[in-house]
Amino acid sequence: MNRVVLVTGASSGIGRRAAELLVEAGDRVLALDVNEAALQALAAGWPADRTAALPLDVRDAAAWRAALDLALARWGRVDALLNVAGVLVPGRAHETPLEAIERQVDVNAKGLMVGTRLAAEVMVRQGHGHVVNVGSLAALVPVPGIGAYSASKFAVRAYSLAVARELAPHGVAVSVVCPDLVDTPMLDAQLGHEEAALAFSGPRALSADEVARCLVERVLLTREREVWIPTYRGWLARLSEVVPGLADRIYGVLTRQGRRAQRAFELRRGAALHRNGVTPPAQAAATARSLEGASGS
Repeated sequence: MNRVVLVTGASSGIGRRAAELLVEAGDRVLALDVNEAALQALAAGWPADRTAALPLDVRDAAAWRAALDLALARWGRVDALLNVAGVLVPGRAHETPLEAIERQVDVNAKGLMVGTRLAAEVMVRQGHGHVVNVGSLAALVPVPGIGAYSASKFAVRAYSLAVARELAPHGVAVSVVCPDLVDTPMLDAQLGHEEAALAFSGPRALSADEVARCLVERVLLTREREVWIPTYRGWLARLSEVVPGLADRIYGVLTRQGRRAQRAFELRRGAALHRNGVTPPAQAAATARSLEGASGS
């Protein structure tokens, strides 16, 4: 491959794995993340002639322009943008700090919109391009306990589908990929929060590699407008919203199922942390710090 691809949230999780796969495929990659130290460590072994790493807070329009300018200066075009950066802060509506609401909306929705808008300007001028936005199955059905996050991902999905229709006549595709729970730092952020149990109601957590491969090896090639991972869970989410009363009827069952899975994760994580000499509260604090700003999903 010889694509020029920008990846946000590239220091961890899905974004990191997607950037690695693109580099392995021979693409030209500009890795972007607010965590500069982790970003530089990731890119240290990459071929310098076709890769670069740049700090980016997705909420900063000037930083977005600088990233796009760098890609154009080095490689002459922007073929694709993978908007992966995101944050999640669990909490009930009456308990969630106001700053947590602002941060999730600003990073997950507004930052993604700013990046899509500025990349689209370049791509329309070129006459080609592809923006891939990472949503969530929480964009298909409201998820109590992570309401602000779910709302921000509803916005991501709606914006992506609307912009896809606007940009199609210009040769620019927009895709939105909605995965189920993924085993990344975002999962760790939900441990110890019983109100987020519904997010764990699937049969298993996806790996960052699974989702990243869907982005790189499927969506960038097929240019599908919308992808749910796994597909059947997407249909279940949609069905629960269109059948009157179904969501309320299954909420309790799925929440109890999710709490059992969430507790199993907590026990496994706790055991692993104790083996490494780290206490769970210390890990929780580290996870909270890692989610400050616009970290990878």
